[in-house]
Amino acid sequence: MNFSELYLYRCIELARLGSGHVAPNPMVGAVLVHGGRIIGEGYHQIYGQAHAEVNCIAAVKEEDRALIRESTIYVSLEPCAHFGKTPPCADLIIREGIPRVVVGCRDPFPEVDGKGIEKLRAAGVEVTVGVLEQECRELNRRFFTFHTKHRPYIVLKWAQSMNGRIAGAGGRVSISNEFTNRLVHKWRSEETSILVGTNTALVDDPSLTVRLWKGVNPIRLVIDRELRLPGSLRLFDGEVRTIVFNELLHEERGNLQYYQLATDSSLVQQLLMGLYQLKISSVLIEGGAALLQSFIDEGYWDEARVVTNETLQIPDGLASPALRGERLVGQEKLFSDVISYYRPD
Repeated sequence: MNFSELYLYRCIELARLGSGHVAPNPMVGAVLVHGGRIIGEGYHQIYGQAHAEVNCIAAVKEEDRALIRESTIYVSLEPCAHFGKTPPCADLIIREGIPRVVVGCRDPFPEVDGKGIEKLRAAGVEVTVGVLEQECRELNRRFFTFHTKHRPYIVLKWAQSMNGRIAGAGGRVSISNEFTNRLVHKWRSEETSILVGTNTALVDDPSLTVRLWKGVNPIRLVIDRELRLPGSLRLFDGEVRTIVFNELLHEERGNLQYYQLATDSSLVQQLLMGLYQLKISSVLIEGGAALLQSFIDEGYWDEARVVTNETLQIPDGLASPALRGERLVGQEKLFSDVISYYRPD
């Protein structure tokens, strides 16, 4: 491993600290190095606030300020070149007189997409692009999917018994253990939204929050084509922004939004189009089985996380969804539960 890769790994490590707090922006980390010594580092902490480069330069101690003009800044993602919620980071780098920039990967956002690199080079800054590119793209796979495929990044999740059942014949069964439940709440904190179908909302009455983990609650999404779900459900408590996809109504009522769907088009494709229009960059789909299977059948999924309780058998229960074209990329065991992670092959 060379020094550039070492510093980019540190950028990625810093960037991850913004997980769950910066969407729909990407996670970005930055490190400022002089003579083999890190003199400043930072990351994008909260959406709408300072970017990684700003925090990195601001972190330089007063006695090291004179070294900035002789340093190299390493950034996991191309510095922005446009005025958004904050000024362009490329302009800041130029203004500070930083002579060299090492970039992990280009930014696919149309307002940037090479423009930051071009601006830096036009100002005489030496720019290197593509160090740990795959790792940097993987870090922001949600952001890249949203801007290149024009849809949210899709994570499927379900818990099943050892014999492949997602529920009992009589309805809901507690499958995963308390440690896995806490991990699932961490997963929720890392996604912009969480989606369930009508039956899951009606039978389970879920809160879909991160009450078992410290983090930001995802936007709650529920499919209720005929608006038959009662207002007494916890989904409608008003505490978290909630969007109801239905065929009858299109309006907003405070924290509750009704998004109207057509009756003659693919539900999955309409959901993805609606989420893209609403600038929701990722969705965790937690059920039910038919909803999960519909995304699998239409080929719209980016990750699947399957929790299997190795001590539980459910006779005559509801069968779990069946993945197609999957590739197992990892497994972990939490007491009675085995968690399998899949990507499309």
